[in-house]
Amino acid sequence: MKIDFKKQVIPHIVALLTFLIITVLFFNPIFFDGKKLAQEDINQWRGGAEELEQYREQTGEEGLWNNSQFGGMPAYLVNVKWSDGIVSNIKTVISFGLPHPVKNIYLSFFCFYILLLAFKVRPYLAIGGALAFGLSSYMLIGLGAGHNARIGAIAFMPLIIAGIHIAFNRNRILGFGLTAVAVALELRESHPQITYYLLMILGVYGIIQLIAYIKANRAKDFAITSALLVVAALLALGTSFGRMWSIYEFSKYSQRGKSELSKSISDQENTEGLSKDYAFKYSNGILEPLVMMIPDFYGGSSGHLLVQDEDSKVLAALQKSRDPQTANQLARYTSAYWGNQPYTAPYYAGAVICLLFAIGIAFADKKYVIWLVIVAALGIILSWGDNFKALNYFFFDYLPGYNKFRSVTFTIIMPLLAMPLLGFIGLEKLLAKGLNKETQKKLFIALGATGGFCLLVVMFAGMSSFTKTGEHQLPAWFLKALQDDRKSLMRGDALRSLVFILIGFGLIFFNLKNKLSFGIMAGVLSLIILVDLWNVDRRYFDDGNFKRERDNSFFSMTEADKEILKDKGLSYRVYNPQGTFMDARTSYHHKSLGGYNGARIRRYEELFNGCIQEETSQLISSLQSGSRSVSGYGVLNMLNTKYIVFGPAKNAVLKNNEALGNAWFVESIKKVNSADEEFDATCQINPAKEAVIDISKFTPAEAGYDASASITLSEYKPNELVYESNSSKSGLAVFSEVYYPIGWTATIDGKEVDIMRANFVLRALNVPAGKHTITFKFEPKAYTVGDSVTLASCIILLLVFFGSIGWTIKQEKVAS
Repeated sequence: MKIDFKKQVIPHIVALLTFLIITVLFFNPIFFDGKKLAQEDINQWRGGAEELEQYREQTGEEGLWNNSQFGGMPAYLVNVKWSDGIVSNIKTVISFGLPHPVKNIYLSFFCFYILLLAFKVRPYLAIGGALAFGLSSYMLIGLGAGHNARIGAIAFMPLIIAGIHIAFNRNRILGFGLTAVAVALELRESHPQITYYLLMILGVYGIIQLIAYIKANRAKDFAITSALLVVAALLALGTSFGRMWSIYEFSKYSQRGKSELSKSISDQENTEGLSKDYAFKYSNGILEPLVMMIPDFYGGSSGHLLVQDEDSKVLAALQKSRDPQTANQLARYTSAYWGNQPYTAPYYAGAVICLLFAIGIAFADKKYVIWLVIVAALGIILSWGDNFKALNYFFFDYLPGYNKFRSVTFTIIMPLLAMPLLGFIGLEKLLAKGLNKETQKKLFIALGATGGFCLLVVMFAGMSSFTKTGEHQLPAWFLKALQDDRKSLMRGDALRSLVFILIGFGLIFFNLKNKLSFGIMAGVLSLIILVDLWNVDRRYFDDGNFKRERDNSFFSMTEADKEILKDKGLSYRVYNPQGTFMDARTSYHHKSLGGYNGARIRRYEELFNGCIQEETSQLISSLQSGSRSVSGYGVLNMLNTKYIVFGPAKNAVLKNNEALGNAWFVESIKKVNSADEEFDATCQINPAKEAVIDISKFTPAEAGYDASASITLSEYKPNELVYESNSSKSGLAVFSEVYYPIGWTATIDGKEVDIMRANFVLRALNVPAGKHTITFKFEPKAYTVGDSVTLASCIILLLVFFGSIGWTIKQEKVAS
């Protein structure tokens, strides 16, 4: 088997070097200035993960339980290291050791390039498609927000599709090996929402392939290939077995699981999964997906204030008002974005990609057109969320697992993948057919559909309202200036997109006319795709997204932190009422009632919304009236909330001497028979004297009570707590630790005992009279067993992958 180095090797070297150079240039402050990405979500993640990181560094072991957030929760979705180093190393190798997380952008180039090659797009054309996928503003906006897992999972989507397509159309064994590795890489990113969308894409692909195989009387071949791919998927699942087991296990007890309450707490629906209000909070307007072609069709980013633009009419109007107070008030209403989402930025696909998508519809094989148009349309419709309730509420209620996910605008990744794929498949078909009457007509129709639409927007932009809900109440002179600025943004970007579409069209047309060589056409086409996307990306991802490597100001210790940390107690909690569920900075230094994580224990969240918020309101009112007493706030006290912090200053710390400590004996038990009764009673009792137990689930012994009894925490680890108790009577001890039914075991003097749930969220034990050592350990099988399966599967995966490559090379030698 002779290799033509010029044709078979050099193009791929050019592609990889192009992807590397563009990655380094786009993120040049990381490579040349010693900076790193300033990612808000990653800062919050670090805050919540700090205790686990420190424990791993000190002991070499996994903490598994995260005490620094939400009173305590499993660490599976915070910070657990699994024995999947082989998969991790594969990612490092194919990304040439680029730093995290910018390697995910390089990998999106690389994987989409492989996908296009699998669909027989020539390498020099495939470079442009890869750049389009990796540089869509969706990817950069996500990276800037710190959604590294989401962007990493998306990067491997094309590689999975490539492996499956190769298995069905070119080489079953090579496709099997590639699919196994690609799925393992994607699952390791641990973003089930993106995996779910990928399954939608593959589901449509599978149906299209099945129909094609049946028509060709090859149903048996389809079954064999499908079975082989199922094996590949199962092997890949094995490499994330522990991770997926633990997430599945936790999901049942998180706010994505079914509530045990029959009544609503706050605005959350008591159904399995998320509430519709929460899930569809971020929904595209019906016309909003047009930002994929005209980025400022809806004004651009919600964070872009027009008053900051020196040449804006809004700024000029405010300056003319000669009323500084009014101007300062109105400046907050100068967002360029005029849609109805609270926070957003446009997910731009690229003007040239829109042209190519239209070309793909006109020229690609029918089966690919059907598949990818359905995928693109489905992604757009799903992104409409509650703006298209008829379908999306049906999916939410009846599509298995769909109600576990929020931010439905993320489904736009489906058209962002489908458009460049179909576009470059169609372009290859067009180039192969050449220019004739029929192809010329179709080519001009594609131009008219995309460039013509942009021209219409330029001409008739003034017909839009350019206002969002509530803005009609603004002063007329101000609203007119605001509308004019937004109109200018739409018209300017429409004209910009039209220019890029015309350039792209011209390159293709002149190549078909033999006025331009294929190499020049492909190279310049890639260049204009790069220029187009690069410039739009820089609107939302610029030098402000980088900070000095050693800049840890987010976690700098405040005077309030220093004051609290004078307390050397083994374990107590701190409550920051300001943005509790959006704050993990507190968790960096303390064990917090709040935190920052998309998955929380549902019962804890219900207790917070139903009881703690009310206690907080009462406490703030009391403080405002001059009282600093924290007595009477039963839920805060039973959670061992020893400090309440209202700001960074030393005097912003309120010490709570009423906190009940790590554990205590109670005088009596209030027996209830349902979750509703348990919840209501917990919000009303004095937890220092009484404990609420649901006797339909647990069997407490009759409580004796020794007023002089003691129970203290003597040893603390995230996953192991040791207490010393001393009482003259047997009694019920309540522990200020969040109850979780799987993985925790309790022993008294080495003998295992049952853990009960008390006060809706806490743990309780029947403790006999006398002196005893009580130990809680968290050793979930999802980790102890699951991690062993993960390691074994990774070893098998590596052998299978290299075996599939070796087999393919051997077969090609035999064939030659």
